Amino acid sequence: MEKTNSASRFVDLVQTKKSFEDIKYWTWSEMLIALKQCQESPSLTNSSIMLKKCIDLLSQKISLADGASSSASSVNSSRFRSSCDSKSTESLKTNFASTTWWFEDLLFFSTECLEMFVQSMVSHEFDQVLLSKFLIHFQKSKFFNATSDVKMKVIESVIDMLDTLDENVLSLKALFDILRVTLGLNINKGSKNRLEAMIGSKLGHATLDNLLVPSPYGANYLYDVNLVLRLFKAFLSGGINQASPSQLAKAANLMDSYMVEVAPDPCLKSSKFLALAKVIPDSARKSYDEMYYAIDLYFEMHVGMSEEEKEKICCALNHKKLSYEVRIHLSKNPKFPLKSTPSSPESQQPETENLLQNINYSKSLISWPHNLTEGINTDEKEDKSSEQIVLYHGKFDLPADNERFKVHLEGMQWRVLELEKLCRKMQTQMRKILKSRVASSYCQVKSLPKLCS
Repeated sequence: MEKTNSASRFVDLVQTKKSFEDIKYWTWSEMLIALKQCQESPSLTNSSIMLKKCIDLLSQKISLADGASSSASSVNSSRFRSSCDSKSTESLKTNFASTTWWFEDLLFFSTECLEMFVQSMVSHEFDQVLLSKFLIHFQKSKFFNATSDVKMKVIESVIDMLDTLDENVLSLKALFDILRVTLGLNINKGSKNRLEAMIGSKLGHATLDNLLVPSPYGANYLYDVNLVLRLFKAFLSGGINQASPSQLAKAANLMDSYMVEVAPDPCLKSSKFLALAKVIPDSARKSYDEMYYAIDLYFEMHVGMSEEEKEKICCALNHKKLSYEVRIHLSKNPKFPLKSTPSSPESQQPETENLLQNINYSKSLISWPHNLTEGINTDEKEDKSSEQIVLYHGKFDLPADNERFKVHLEGMQWRVLELEKLCRKMQTQMRKILKSRVASSYCQVKSLPKLCS
């Protein structure tokens, strides 16, 4: 009886154009009935105005009840609180134990009402984390016993509303769950792109399991490689400078792990595998070892590949960022084409020897001012310098941690160059001192004293 009276009261209010100010005195249940009537009777005069008014007041009631609204003025808040009768207030207090007390009451919303409600809640600065949870709950509840067309309409609306929220409030797991739901639905391209962009912006936090999405129905390959490529392109769409170095490194490691996972798929085309290898820029990678293992596995599982196809894939490898062990393995790997196989790391030994010789030669120059002041014989010092260079003239065995050793040598060379600059400055000063002392010795008819004892 109460629901019938409320419905009649609503119809009378709309048709007679009575003041909409009366709505604020309605209870929670009366407001829900009014909203349902608006959805069921959209042809009524002023129905759309009533719908917007009810949704806005409903949003205010939820915001006030949860203490989440920071935009409502104190005047409106006090007026709205006084509008709640004792029965409505008691009913809400019972549900306050959970922040999601209103979720079930609003599941009757149409997609149009849902969009109006979310926009109203955002304007009232409602907690967007809670709002995103409601949207996920709404989607899951609406999918029970729904047709494909209804599911498609609901998921598109939920995606569009999630896209209006702050990206930091969205759960990556929830977004991937929605993505998997959309695989069996033919949603519009706009919603699809928005969902992939939301996921792409958080790809630095994704795991390998997130990316292992099955291929579309009818495809002969195992995983949806095209989807992964789009996600990584979305991740890099803002430019490489937009992502932090740690996120770029995680994304590169994630792609390497994905390539290892999909490499054994016999139906994966070489063009797609090459696209995976090139999607992450070289500057984001510190090492290519994992990619090398993925390519090695791909060549092993695709024995019918031509040399030209292999060479294209091998072009994605940066040999300078391969570890010493991997370069040794690559130089002896028969599965790789000869053109892409680098020379053996041992052949790089003369370059390292030259670096060592330059360092020792520079070191010998450091002691020049001291030798001059001490009056040490030049021939004797040249012999010692020669001995230092000869120490590294024999065959040099590179250690296993060759990369770290090379960086250490480069650092030493830099420090020696700095010392050489200091050396030249000291030489100039010593010449000035010598000239001044020689001049004074002529004046005083004294012998030149020793500069250093």
